Amino acid sequence: MDHFVIEGGHRLSGSIRPAGNKNAALPLLAASLLTSEPVTLRNIPDIGDVRTKLALLAHLGVYVDRPEANVVHLRADQLVAGEPDTTLARRIRTSPLLAGPLLARRGYVTLPRPGGDAIGRRRLDTHLLALQALGVHVEVTPTSYILTTNGLRGADIFLDEMSVTGTEQAIIAACVAEGHTTIANAASEPHVQDLCHFLNRMGARISGIGTNLLEIEGVTSLHGADYTIGPDFMEVGSLIGLAAVTRSELRIVGARPREHRMTKIMFGRLGVTWHEEGEDIVVPADQELVVRHDLHGAIPKIDSAPWPGFNPDLISTAIVVATQARGTVLIHEKMFESRLFFVDRLIGMGARIVLCDPHRAVVVGPSQLYGEPDGLPSPDIRAGMALVTAALCAKGRSVIYNIGQIDRGYERIEERLAALGARIERVRAS
Repeated sequence: MDHFVIEGGHRLSGSIRPAGNKNAALPLLAASLLTSEPVTLRNIPDIGDVRTKLALLAHLGVYVDRPEANVVHLRADQLVAGEPDTTLARRIRTSPLLAGPLLARRGYVTLPRPGGDAIGRRRLDTHLLALQALGVHVEVTPTSYILTTNGLRGADIFLDEMSVTGTEQAIIAACVAEGHTTIANAASEPHVQDLCHFLNRMGARISGIGTNLLEIEGVTSLHGADYTIGPDFMEVGSLIGLAAVTRSELRIVGARPREHRMTKIMFGRLGVTWHEEGEDIVVPADQELVVRHDLHGAIPKIDSAPWPGFNPDLISTAIVVATQARGTVLIHEKMFESRLFFVDRLIGMGARIVLCDPHRAVVVGPSQLYGEPDGLPSPDIRAGMALVTAALCAKGRSVIYNIGQIDRGYERIEERLAALGARIERVRAS
């Protein structure tokens, strides 16, 4: 299996453009099934999860063409009668988003339980409750979900949690349901907004985009579209953290700074600053990373929350930054009970972290991190990138294994970081 070899302790410099948003690309690829007309998606990241999703679509009879880098042409005019490939569907978290389009196009689908990162329980109840409200009969078996409908019908839906993919499921299905749908307690992350804008480009009628209350007037059919996906929100946050801990000046091009106001607040509690030049974020070199206490000297907290709160996918990077900041901070990951379990790897590198329970960790910094030449396994996409960040600011050599997890979410990351001066090399499996 491929692995990264990293020599830490070197500064980076230059400009980098974030890849397209993984969490937008995957639902948009699913939504392309809603029309039999051609769809073109641009700024599609060339990552493992996208390749798996495209293979899923091709297995269903979708014409898939990649005429140039980061551009995909799709045409779903000849869907086959078979079900989604079980092996492929179990590799990614977003395979259930095929449900809405396939129910709309043919009235039935059987989906296996999805895969994705092992960061704790990721319930599908919100998906299924939303589909039931829209007129879908759901049968749950130990290994699959059997879904059928005699026709999708609009409904007044109040989601039981602000699930991103649960919201996307409801949006996709409601666009072609008969009548009006209201989705309350909806997620509103930038990638959810991208999905809504894409569907409207296809002829959907969605209002309230960017809020927690969506109004959708169902249409009988959607047409083709040409759409450009926005920058990957999580990659931008990862790059900000990387610049801070390596004491490097980096320009992140086209980063959409307004999407990072909460990132700026939370990273700011660790002393991280940056300035904005148009749509670029510029992180200065040699930042003095000092934990900023709350009033009366209280220990501050960095905690995750649904948008516009601090994204849980950036918690892993925040922990690495905290190891390099002078002071004590509480990290509280409220949403996933296994995301913090990678901190033992940071402790092995020299970090001073107390893992209080599955959701909370106390970090005391700064700590000199040391490389791990015997190897660090990447447990999931975000923790994997956090370990790359730690290795790049550590003293000495590190080897990171299981980098297929990182490849699922970060496009050619070793090449793009090497262009900034990082000492990182991919060693191919023999």
